[in-house]
Amino acid sequence: MRSSEEKPVTKTNFMLDTLVSIQAFGPDASDAIEKAFARIDDIEKKMTSKADFSEVISINELAGRDFYKVSPDTFFVIKKGLYFSNLSEGKFDITVGPLVKLWGIGTEHARVPSKAEISKILPLVDYRQIELDEKNNSVFLKRPGMSIELGGIAKGYAADEAVKVLRQNGVKHGTVDLGGNIIVIGTKPDGKLWKIGIQNPFFKTRGSIVATVEVADKTLVTSGPYERYIEKDGKIYHHILDTRTGFPVENELMSVTIIAESSIDADALSTTVFAMGLEEGMDFVESIENIDAIFITKDYKVYTTSGVGNLNFKIVDKQFELGKNI
Repeated sequence: MRSSEEKPVTKTNFMLDTLVSIQAFGPDASDAIEKAFARIDDIEKKMTSKADFSEVISINELAGRDFYKVSPDTFFVIKKGLYFSNLSEGKFDITVGPLVKLWGIGTEHARVPSKAEISKILPLVDYRQIELDEKNNSVFLKRPGMSIELGGIAKGYAADEAVKVLRQNGVKHGTVDLGGNIIVIGTKPDGKLWKIGIQNPFFKTRGSIVATVEVADKTLVTSGPYERYIEKDGKIYHHILDTRTGFPVENELMSVTIIAESSIDADALSTTVFAMGLEEGMDFVESIENIDAIFITKDYKVYTTSGVGNLNFKIVDKQFELGKNI
């Protein structure tokens, strides 16, 4: 007879603009999952930019006028966002809000703005114009019209916090999937590693897998243009925006998957590294400890950083082949 620990409890919810699925093993798994969902909901209410009220919306409304005091959660995520904005010299920039709103990709208002509209907005995208008051947990945007957008990092934080709640409630084995932000807790109950598929990023083959890795206590986060985009006059415009030009990033990449121990780090880095392109992105990831990446290019080649070989990495779709070291 199988023990109750071997039977997973799986629950799914729509949160943070995506499907969130949590799977956990153990006698208290069901309660633990509900508590994890409550934690994710709490984070979303504080950090969303798509509601009538949130802490982030309040910061944005006071842009150019005053500081706004936030919860430790929001302050932590903004501080972390600033860290990655600095590290990437603005390729990742949490003040991208005005540009995100202008394009509206992923909403019913999605459109391709004119160069003049973009030029007008670009000066408002500058992470160096954020001021933090550590003592009072307060945030100030120095220019009127600026706005913080945490869409590129808050999901990662929510995933980390959901795992923390699951562990605190006795879960030793499980998975958290926030629309492609995946974290695995421990190994499977039988001691085997979790096998995770790397999404095929080409538009017509959504849902299929290019490759697999085997991991324990890791997170995988993927960024690519296939996630959200609009099409106009035969050209695809995706949601990963180049903060220098105001237009979607253009390079040889179709997707970047970051493998790390912290999902907030992996979330920010997946966007950052995608914006950098293959060579710069590869060098950047190799320079950071305990981080690895899988790159898929437009010519169906797959490139990996040095540590991926330790994860039993296998290409399972014959359309794709391993690229030569760059």
